[in-house]
Amino acid sequence: MAKKWVYLFAEGDASMRSLLGGKGAGVAEMTRAGLPVPPGFTITTEACNEYYAVGRTFPEGLWDQVLTALKAVEETTGKRFGSPEDPLLVSVRSGARESMPGMMDTVLNLGLNTETLRGVVRATGNERFAYDSLRRFIQMFSKIVLDVEAEAFEHELQAAKDRYGARLDTDLTAEQMKEVAESYLRLVERTAGRPFPTDPLDQLRLAIEAVFRSWNNGRAIAYRNFHRIPHDLGTGVNVQTMAFGNMGSDSGTGVAFTRDPNTGERVLFGEYLINAQGEDVVAGIRTPQPIAAMRRDLPEVFDQFVAIAEQMERHYRDMQDLEFTVERGRLYMLQTRSGKRSAMAAVRIAVEMADEGLIDRAEAVRRVEPAHIEALLHRQIDPAARLQVVARGLNASPGAATGKAVFDSDRAEVIAKTGERVLLVRQETNPDDVHGMIVAQGVLTSRGGATSHAAVVARQIGKPCVAGCEGIKVNLEARLFTAGETVVREGDLVTINGTTGEVILGEVPLIEPSMSGDLRRLLSWADEVRRLQVWANADYPRDAEKARENGAQGIGLCRTEHMFFEAERLPVVRRMILAATEAEREAALAELLPIQRKDFQGIFRAMAGCPVVIRLIDPPLHEFLPHRDDLLVDVAEARARGTPDAAKEALLRTVTAMHEANPMLGLRGCRLGILFPGIVRMQVRAILEAAADIAAEGHVVYPEIMIPLVGHVNELRVTREELEAEANRVQEERGRLTYKFGTMIEVPRAALTAAEIAEYAEFFSFGTNDLTQTTFAISRDDAEGKFLLQYVERKVLPVNPFQALDRAGVGKLMRMAVEDGRRARPDLEVGICGEHGGEPSSVEFCHQIGLNYVSCSPYRVPIARLAAAQAALAPAVRDR
Repeated sequence: MAKKWVYLFAEGDASMRSLLGGKGAGVAEMTRAGLPVPPGFTITTEACNEYYAVGRTFPEGLWDQVLTALKAVEETTGKRFGSPEDPLLVSVRSGARESMPGMMDTVLNLGLNTETLRGVVRATGNERFAYDSLRRFIQMFSKIVLDVEAEAFEHELQAAKDRYGARLDTDLTAEQMKEVAESYLRLVERTAGRPFPTDPLDQLRLAIEAVFRSWNNGRAIAYRNFHRIPHDLGTGVNVQTMAFGNMGSDSGTGVAFTRDPNTGERVLFGEYLINAQGEDVVAGIRTPQPIAAMRRDLPEVFDQFVAIAEQMERHYRDMQDLEFTVERGRLYMLQTRSGKRSAMAAVRIAVEMADEGLIDRAEAVRRVEPAHIEALLHRQIDPAARLQVVARGLNASPGAATGKAVFDSDRAEVIAKTGERVLLVRQETNPDDVHGMIVAQGVLTSRGGATSHAAVVARQIGKPCVAGCEGIKVNLEARLFTAGETVVREGDLVTINGTTGEVILGEVPLIEPSMSGDLRRLLSWADEVRRLQVWANADYPRDAEKARENGAQGIGLCRTEHMFFEAERLPVVRRMILAATEAEREAALAELLPIQRKDFQGIFRAMAGCPVVIRLIDPPLHEFLPHRDDLLVDVAEARARGTPDAAKEALLRTVTAMHEANPMLGLRGCRLGILFPGIVRMQVRAILEAAADIAAEGHVVYPEIMIPLVGHVNELRVTREELEAEANRVQEERGRLTYKFGTMIEVPRAALTAAEIAEYAEFFSFGTNDLTQTTFAISRDDAEGKFLLQYVERKVLPVNPFQALDRAGVGKLMRMAVEDGRRARPDLEVGICGEHGGEPSSVEFCHQIGLNYVSCSPYRVPIARLAAAQAALAPAVRDR
């Protein structure tokens, strides 16, 4: 018996989202709730996967089940598919488990041909509507199934409007629309090399296949890669009876959200068009009206829609994105799904729904994505800035962005890869523009509304967007746009304010936002449930202050070498390195001691009451000296002038003597401290004297001293013995101090011998940047520019391991180190201080293996706080 591949809407429900896709589960649930849903059926996501598994052919039994379901829909509607009397027309739409708006394909009005067209005319008495539906069907079907460019059809339509003096397509008469449809058919035969298919069953089969194929089109793959959606989910296919919004002034179509997807305000938000089909709204073909205007035009329908919207939000306990059509005064619901929203809206909706009792606080924490927090930290335009506003459009996605105007998504991608900031400017975007939107700083369109493709996608990926800016005229061929007398050419700098809808000439100063009250409340709820502490990486007091402002509970990495590079200190550091005798070196170190002590005082004061992990000097000493190649040039030029520079020649000899073929694996970290112990002794003294000074001010101080690049336990033993002696001398002078010694686990051997190392380390901190480099044998600086990104694009690696932790390799070493280290020292404190400490999936893994804290950039602390809470709320441990 063949597997069940097809479900009537009445057979499904919301719990079947994985099988039916989000759209299929949504219409099934609305059908069960008794809402006015045009009947239809869903082909499962499993059928899509099987289609690919058996070589892009329908799986056994699928077509027979489609025909059986089609018969059931015919019985429900009283219409017959392909009948010349009162024909059944259907839409064929995609619908994956995870919402991917606009990424896959849809066909409307399927089933039309010469015979059924006459039946539509007889049944409706509206010849213009029939030909309008036919030309739409020809265009959509030909683009999706026959690969005919949509622009070719737009040219035909525009030619007809120009010929008859029509401003909008709705101004064309029935006879004129018939001419357009006939020109479309000629275009298809000319371009595709075959007549347009006329058998409705052939049309249906080809459309279903096209939707299956669209699961793996370029834009869908790019979207899934960006949002880390698995590629093996497949898409459902929804075949649904058509409801027609293009039948006159008592018909229309629209998209609405139960709350404002930009701000989160509890108000019905959306747009609709009279005498139109759904594609007119989402594609920005015509500029729609606000949903509130429907109260004036169709008051009874509006009241019914408001009641349904409220019902759906209560039912799903989330803001809903609703699609609807009104046919001759009758409302039909086509879709409901959780609405995509801006970061600002996501936080506000979660907090207010918790206050309203729709969800609890834990669910509110789950609802907001870490990426939303990151997007909330978008820059805004400085209110004091003088702006040359040249146009205003719809504030489609919040935040401000500046970039060079680019009018083509492919060019935007190329230019962005060179490091240039680009601003994508289009008449309207479509799914083929997603890759350009992803790399752009922001998006500006001259057409479309707040629910257009540009607006929806920009909000989802956290990019500022100004849409429907009718005050600009975009000339794609000339690569420019005009705003009145102003001409902006490709490469000119433009700023957009997605919060206000302003388009501004040139670059303007931007400022970082502060946390809203809603965000502070949400993060406080997150703090109540997370187990992981969140610390920050901070090298200066100002960084520590920002970290604490953002909720950091400690400093997980303070890099002392960064302090050495400051201009007034570098000469002293160089004298220390170049010292000919131990006495000269000690004199230079004595000069550095009060400088380092003052640095640490500032950080301890800023983080009073919190632990502060300070890493002793890590990089090789030659990094503090002039570059060898520059010295070679200076020395050679001086000799050529006949004025040799003895000091530079001596410096060159020293730098050459220190030169290493692979300095990152050379004399650095603890190795440097073992050979030149005076440096790290000075640092430990500076740390503990600073701690004593701040304690004397009445603050509680918790210094933790980290010894880097340990690969063998004896390195740690020798270094700690040397430094404990110095610490004891400080305590004899200043009194008893509380401190810890620990190490950074950043080479595989340290992880493999963690039990031995834990005998001499009171804490571990995973330096996952170097641990990833040494585990993969990859130099990050070289690899990312040469092959690593290609590895990710070509699926050699699932993700960039420097962005998200490699759980199978690096993660296995980490887990082993945690378990072995705590067996040797049960109270071992373990954290992470690499860049992974602020990446959500890496934070989740750190929670799973029992780390005490994650440490990240001060600006990513709020993200890590939320990610840590979501890891604690996750139903089960999973290693990915």
